[in-house]
Amino acid sequence: MSNIIDPLVGQIAARVRTERERRRWTLAQLADASGVSRAMINRIERGESSPTAVVLGKLSAAFQLSVASLLALAEGTPDDTDGVPEVRRQADAAEWRDPATGYRRRQITGPHFPAEIAEIRLPPGARVPYPAAAFAFIRQIVWVLDGHLTFHDGDTVHELDTGDTIELGEPAERVFANTTDTECRYAVILTRGTTP
Repeated sequence: MSNIIDPLVGQIAARVRTERERRRWTLAQLADASGVSRAMINRIERGESSPTAVVLGKLSAAFQLSVASLLALAEGTPDDTDGVPEVRRQADAAEWRDPATGYRRRQITGPHFPAEIAEIRLPPGARVPYPAAAFAFIRQIVWVLDGHLTFHDGDTVHELDTGDTIELGEPAERVFANTTDTECRYAVILTRGTTP
């Protein structure tokens, strides 16, 4: 087992703590709002535990932020304040890895771009569920770039292949699953809807 700690763990810890304190919530209040245990939130905020994709989904839902927003804020993507286009090299991009499933997420856009775009790599056999609240106040499209994605939208299951897209409607519990023996790569494109 590797002792290497994901550099984003500390940044995610600081972002979760900042979002909680900005709302003047106690650990218990965030636990109640998210359904994540107080002990787990405490470990995340102290940088002692890397949250899973499921936990990030629950925390972002409690904060009424998308997972992409929470991670983009944690990554501290530099501001484009001088108006000069910035090339962001793939080799320099921060990538977050779910310790439970191996799911990898790379934020493509910066915090000031009007849409959020993330590239996801879902390993064979991985299944990542999100609560309906994680999709509140956003409009989202999932675009399969390579492989096959089994996408559960509430009670409806969609089998998506390379090139397929799905535009998500009203918030529902959703599951991203790779039921194949090869990696699935997809993009998530989202914009904010009604402001919370």
